[in-house]
Amino acid sequence: MTIQQLNYAIIISEMGSFNKASEILYIAQPSLTSSMQELEKELGITIFNRSARGVTLTNDGEEFIQYARQVIQQYERLLEKYGKAETIKKKFGISTQHYSFAVKSFVEMVKQFDTGEYEFAIRETKTREVIEDVAAGRSEVGILYLSDFNRKAIEKLLRANSLEFHHLIDCDAYVYLWKGHPLAGKKSIRFEELADYPCLSFEQGSAGSFYFAEEILTTSEYPRTIKTNDRATMLNLMVGLNGYTLCSGIICEELNGPEYIAVPFESEDQSQHGKMDIGYIVKKYMTLSYMAELYISELRAYLDV
Repeated sequence: MTIQQLNYAIIISEMGSFNKASEILYIAQPSLTSSMQELEKELGITIFNRSARGVTLTNDGEEFIQYARQVIQQYERLLEKYGKAETIKKKFGISTQHYSFAVKSFVEMVKQFDTGEYEFAIRETKTREVIEDVAAGRSEVGILYLSDFNRKAIEKLLRANSLEFHHLIDCDAYVYLWKGHPLAGKKSIRFEELADYPCLSFEQGSAGSFYFAEEILTTSEYPRTIKTNDRATMLNLMVGLNGYTLCSGIICEELNGPEYIAVPFESEDQSQHGKMDIGYIVKKYMTLSYMAELYISELRAYLDV
């Protein structure tokens, strides 16, 4: 088994086709197929289900690709630290719940590199996909939050995927809305005052669970709700429909604009009180790349922690 074979297997899994992978890798398809057959024979497993429509990973293949990504990442770290990595285009990606501070920190980190020599990726996505991306090695760092409500469920999923959570900051719940909202001038907002306005929340997909919700206090009964899957649309709905969401109160005016504010959420019922433990997740026992360390440093600087 070679590093080259591991890389081949990863590219094939991403492309879903030997033909497409061979084009990207600049290798003849018969040679690529032969290399994978030798790898499967050596390992004693079938990595790919092959059909006329392409290839998919077997159960063994899913697990193998996760390990392969880790090996490739660590190999690149070794080259970065001790070898001659000039010929390798370094990759770095993060996956995050919809936080503007995570994007702003990513921007500040990327500014310090030549994007012609690096391949960067940022994925604002569903909670489960944040976890899956880091577990599979598609992203090195994930950003999400824990609360008294979701902590047990999320930590169980993290342990199952050999991930660890690192605390960054604790935040109380805030109501996030646009400055023209009828409640925007209040010093604090109670739950019952929100009854006439739609609560905006990020869609979590068919496998969604309220444990994966990005909005705190998901056990409350919202009389009006609207789902969306991106931050720009949510901001538009805040203006167009006087919608609101519940958030950490950490907003980036530079990215979202000056038209939005966060008002403290006032809880009369202790069961409605929420505190967000925001942090980052990484693979256990993995040596972080310089880019990951720098990104985490930018997060801490922005959050002042």
